[in-house]
Amino acid sequence: MKRFWSHAAPLEEAGLYIVQLDKRVVKMPSGAPLAVPYRALAEAIAQEWEEAAKDFSPNDLPLTQLACTARERIAPHRANIIAQLAAYGLNDLLCYRAEGPELLVSRQHAEWDPWLRWFNAAHGIGLITTSGLMPVNQLPWTKTKLEALLTNRTNDELAALGVLVPVLGSFVLGLAAAEGALDPEAACTTAALDELWQAEQWGKDEAEAAKHAAHMAEVVDAVRFIRLTCA
Repeated sequence: MKRFWSHAAPLEEAGLYIVQLDKRVVKMPSGAPLAVPYRALAEAIAQEWEEAAKDFSPNDLPLTQLACTARERIAPHRANIIAQLAAYGLNDLLCYRAEGPELLVSRQHAEWDPWLRWFNAAHGIGLITTSGLMPVNQLPWTKTKLEALLTNRTNDELAALGVLVPVLGSFVLGLAAAEGALDPEAACTTAALDELWQAEQWGKDEAEAAKHAAHMAEVVDAVRFIRLTCA
């Protein structure tokens, strides 16, 4: 994509905020103007358009993407999105433990158990863990509780969780990051425990390191997006 504007700026209009690119308005894929109710978010969206290079891609505009997702994908399909996110909790990364080596098993207990305890204490949902490749069967009411936990979230929060949870592979870690209980770097490091342990044993894998860095950027952007909707 080619940059066609010289300046980007937020503008209040009918109680909402749009972003102008010179005299044009930033639009969503549907063609409707992107309008958000948060000044701080509009200012940040304008800033990423202001900083866009001469040649850019949608991936260079993560806040814009999340805002569009919330309005055009989440809003009309809330029930389906909530069910998809809850499914991650039923098969949460933190619930699947190695059978060995002992050092890895110990590290998983040390780094993952506290977040399962946090989740239970904060939200009243206890998750069952398993070892090896056997699937874990959570309690019958767990799915209902997970979905209820998301019901009152805004579309913007669900859009951010739609990034955090799949990227981290964990409903628990995604929610902890969204709620500010876990910072983005720690969330990514905790989620990548197995991969980081393998790197310690066999040496750094450049492809895996690049993947980790990309995930880190996505998590940082999603957490920032949530914070901007609360500002």
